[in-house]
Amino acid sequence: MFKVKPFIKLVILFQLSILLACAQPQKKETKSIESKIKSNMLSKPNNPYYSNTDTTKLVLEDSVWKRILPNDVYEVSRNADTERPFTGKYWNTEEKGTYYCAACGNKLFKSDAKFSSSCGWPSFFEQENKQSVVYKTDNTYGMERIEALCGRCNGHLGHLFDDGPPPTGKRYCMNSIVLDFVPEVK
Repeated sequence: MFKVKPFIKLVILFQLSILLACAQPQKKETKSIESKIKSNMLSKPNNPYYSNTDTTKLVLEDSVWKRILPNDVYEVSRNADTERPFTGKYWNTEEKGTYYCAACGNKLFKSDAKFSSSCGWPSFFEQENKQSVVYKTDNTYGMERIEALCGRCNGHLGHLFDDGPPPTGKRYCMNSIVLDFVPEVK
């Protein structure tokens, strides 16, 4: 009788399991990813408050924000820091999709409202809806500006200027670091 050594048995079983796994259809996982993108759903396991569908106002202690946000997002969102121009990941992208607040997941802008302003930050002429972005007077650095904040978590996004294109004449000058982007599925 032919005897197979235990090690060879293990190798054969391992190879068979790989073959069987590769032969299984992978559509279920792909469909799941596609359906999340189609429905513009993102999740952040370290941030239990992040939601692309919840529009309830979110008020958290600063210590909670510091714990759940990456340091660079925290500095811009909670301390009104600004990323250097021409360094953000979305300043010159033309991909179609939707932009969300990186701190809380609130829907902010559609790519159809994005335009090239040559200022070095992603710019939009219109917000997603009247509640997605709120405003506050900003007199820092001896300038008179309008600060743009997330309508859900009140996080700093950037500033609003009156030098944008038609139809609104507005330029929402945003920091890429506080934006999440979900591409449009074709």
